[in-house]
Amino acid sequence: SMAFTGKYEVESEENYDAFVKHIGISSDIIEKGRNFKVVTEVVQNGEDFIWTQIYPTGHSMTNKFTIGKEADMETMGGKKFKATVKLEGGKVVADFPNYHHTAEIAGGKLLEISTAGGVTYKRISKKLA
Repeated sequence: SMAFTGKYEVESEENYDAFVKHIGISSDIIEKGRNFKVVTEVVQNGEDFIWTQIYPTGHSMTNKFTIGKEADMETMGGKKFKATVKLEGGKVVADFPNYHHTAEIAGGKLLEISTAGGVTYKRISKKLA
């Protein structure tokens, strides 16, 4: 299924500040990111994904991965790492170096949950296209 394909814009967030501080993102970036309407563009072709985050500044970050295969990835803070992304019960699941991330489509929206050391950051994005 191509359930994830689409363009989504952040609609609401929970625990943004606590989470980004916890994973060590600098305060100037935290300030900039707080009210950003980040756009997430996902192209899913079977098990292959191209997952792009586009920031209002024009900066974007793309992770390309295939479910179950190790891929070169990049964190929010720009760190490079290797991860094997899994699909569990309709959720895309990835372990970043310092947080656990899940993404799913729920009620037509993109729901992303990142967890680090007891801090859970939740981001809901509405579908644009």
